[in-house]
Amino acid sequence: MLPLTLWLQPVSADNWPAWRGPTGNGIGNPGDYSWKFSPTSNVSWKVSLPGKGSSTPAVWGDSIYLTVPIEGKDGVICYDRAGKKKWQVTLGSERPGKHRNGSGSNPSPVTDGEQVFVYYKTGTLAAIDTHGKINWQFNLQKEFGKDSLWWDLGTSPVIAGDLVIVAVMHEYEGGNPNESMDSYIAAFSKKNGKLVWRVNRTYKVTKETGQSYTTPLVTGTKGNETIITFGSDHLTAHRAADGKLLWDCGGYNPKNKEYWRVIASPSISDGIVVVPYGRKGYFAGVKASGQGDITETNRLWEHNVGADVPSPIAADGKAYLITDRGQVFCYELKTGKELWSQKLPRGSASYYSSPALARDLMILAREDGVVMTMRLGEAGFKLLGENDMGERIIASPVPVDDMILLRGDKHLFCIGK
Repeated sequence: MLPLTLWLQPVSADNWPAWRGPTGNGIGNPGDYSWKFSPTSNVSWKVSLPGKGSSTPAVWGDSIYLTVPIEGKDGVICYDRAGKKKWQVTLGSERPGKHRNGSGSNPSPVTDGEQVFVYYKTGTLAAIDTHGKINWQFNLQKEFGKDSLWWDLGTSPVIAGDLVIVAVMHEYEGGNPNESMDSYIAAFSKKNGKLVWRVNRTYKVTKETGQSYTTPLVTGTKGNETIITFGSDHLTAHRAADGKLLWDCGGYNPKNKEYWRVIASPSISDGIVVVPYGRKGYFAGVKASGQGDITETNRLWEHNVGADVPSPIAADGKAYLITDRGQVFCYELKTGKELWSQKLPRGSASYYSSPALARDLMILAREDGVVMTMRLGEAGFKLLGENDMGERIIASPVPVDDMILLRGDKHLFCIGK
């Protein structure tokens, strides 16, 4: 059985290589971060963006990578740490977004420091070197069929060893599954983009319930990585080397309800995965170990509270859940015991962004552009700042090297003292 301790990718303390950071948990390193700011206060720099999207920047060394529509095309821009544009690349015509917050560039980039990997609603997956040269491209939709998602693509690619991995989770229509409508996980060689493996991940579910916008977790030791994925009422673990299914945990929709698609991604710490599901209805803890069907043996706890969009954080023996309306819950990770809950200031807007945590500083953006900074304690949080950035923010904040990167629908901000 493979070890399922969280594997930290070999990155320096000052990198944020993927959507939810080096661990996939939304956790950054401690630092001297600003907690009060505005569009004109404590902003080291800001740059105008050519298009909107929900992707989060990836940071490696002196480079900041961001997927963004550029003149109607799928694009990626590289900035340096001072906000100066180093290069930009386009990769064909964009498939526009449907939602007011969406675009064809919602997936966040992921980088290993040698290449940056980008994925788009068009199905394009590409590898670009640190100088802006496109090394390879592969279109999943042309090769395997178009997705049947009702809304904009949400999942981001992840790296496991020498592979870049994408989860495509939707549903077949009309009750007759076929090759083009199967859900699947696919792994590609980072070096040349060739398909290494593709495994079916299709479950028979009710209307819209098979649609998932979540991003996989990468766990395990280097060379023995495991891909944990949530969607279609199932949490699964596949061996990264060959895609073999290791275990499957169901029971997330016992009444087989319709419209139970999932957006919030799972989080893991101490071998326990926390999963929000059921359209804001539930939050569960699962022991990530074993073989085969672990539904009856590994589900540890469950609460009748959940989040539709913000992903949770599991860290240091605790699980943090932020609801779409701004209530923060803290649970004991192993038992599910509620340690505290507290509400953020009310507003008419909801939380689409997922939180980031740097030691005890939590950063969370509301849809209307108000960014909350709070200090977590044993009995609750202390609100430090309620910072209005003046434009919609859907992307998750990035705390790295004493700066906070905030991607709005018009600008990329760098917050620093």
